[in-house]
Amino acid sequence: MRCSTGRWVSGGDFFGRERELSLLETRIQDGNHVLLTGQRRMGKTSIAQELGRRLEEQGWVFAFADVEAATCAEDAVTEIARSIHPIRSRLARGPGEYLRSFLGSIEEVGVRGSGVRYRALLNAGNWRRHGDELIRTCARHERPIFLVVDELPIFLKRMLGRQDGARQVDEFLSWLRQALQSRPNHAPAVMVSGSIGLMPLATRLGMTDRISYLEPVRLGPWDRKTSIACVERLAASYNLAIDNDVPGAIFDALGIGIPHHVQSFFARLKDFALMQARERVTARDVGDVYRTALLGPSGQNDLIHYETRLRDALDDESHSLAMEILAEAALHDVFTMEARHTLEQLYTPLRDDTPARIAEALDVLEHDGYLEPLTGGHRFQSQLLKDWWAARFRDHYTPLSERSANRKSKG
Repeated sequence: MRCSTGRWVSGGDFFGRERELSLLETRIQDGNHVLLTGQRRMGKTSIAQELGRRLEEQGWVFAFADVEAATCAEDAVTEIARSIHPIRSRLARGPGEYLRSFLGSIEEVGVRGSGVRYRALLNAGNWRRHGDELIRTCARHERPIFLVVDELPIFLKRMLGRQDGARQVDEFLSWLRQALQSRPNHAPAVMVSGSIGLMPLATRLGMTDRISYLEPVRLGPWDRKTSIACVERLAASYNLAIDNDVPGAIFDALGIGIPHHVQSFFARLKDFALMQARERVTARDVGDVYRTALLGPSGQNDLIHYETRLRDALDDESHSLAMEILAEAALHDVFTMEARHTLEQLYTPLRDDTPARIAEALDVLEHDGYLEPLTGGHRFQSQLLKDWWAARFRDHYTPLSERSANRKSKG
């Protein structure tokens, strides 16, 4: 088993998700369309790729379309077509002729920066028709097709920022639903996933009915037993001698079994042992690596990803409120109901919809795994994220209670 910190895994490197994989395989084989949800770094792309690999072994066709860079419906349809391009030679003649013709010209479509330069078929006036033909032709294929549309929420959020964006989002989601539901027994089985939540976005736009046909399956964290087993297997694979209490110390330091964080912790522990010429790793080493590597400069790329995706999920005003909430929860352990009320009072003079925006920010922070609700407020799920946010804001954050007191004294 190889240690993976920046790529999706499959085959012999796939670990710890057999129950979820079995559930998803059953849903797909029964003809359902799935919305795969879960917080950051849970391995959604890995489980999609592994599911596709296993279905291919059973005679399915697997297509993976990453639409993160798409900015409009034409881009997204083009990416779906690109994902199906490798199977065009296996399409039956007759019904498949359209797809062969269409995909033959896809070679002339190049993705450059934030947009797609067209030298072929798609434009704002005909993408629905071409998309319908694409789905229809796939439905006629002699083998069942499993299509993953990855990072759909990021694409929709980007499209939302365009002029008339809400209407375009509505049009795309309505098209995809109609295209798949019009062929209930023959359409490709679709799984939608992404590193920001689709449901919070659809809820904010009042479009939850557009995705109601997608059956949600949430990918949760590993439990302590699975996290420990992963560390033990990795240590055996790399012939790294570790004390018996090291795997448990790793889980305790992280506070939650996010697969990417478990793998990342092991990778840095392995590097530490090599650089320090250690013959055996101890639980004390775990604490040193946590402070100097995971929370230090080398761990910043992993953690900055969380802030980047949070900015993708929220507009500027709601993002500012989310950062306030995270700073308060990191430095005071809990974002309390009292703190929420104070935040509303402080920001309402700037925006009268502040209470709704705070509710939206909390919904996203819960859905995407930053915070979890508890009696009287919210707190971090991950000790690693809590410690990172606390380190960022400790020296330049004024608690909400102090700002409220200062405001009252000046008033």
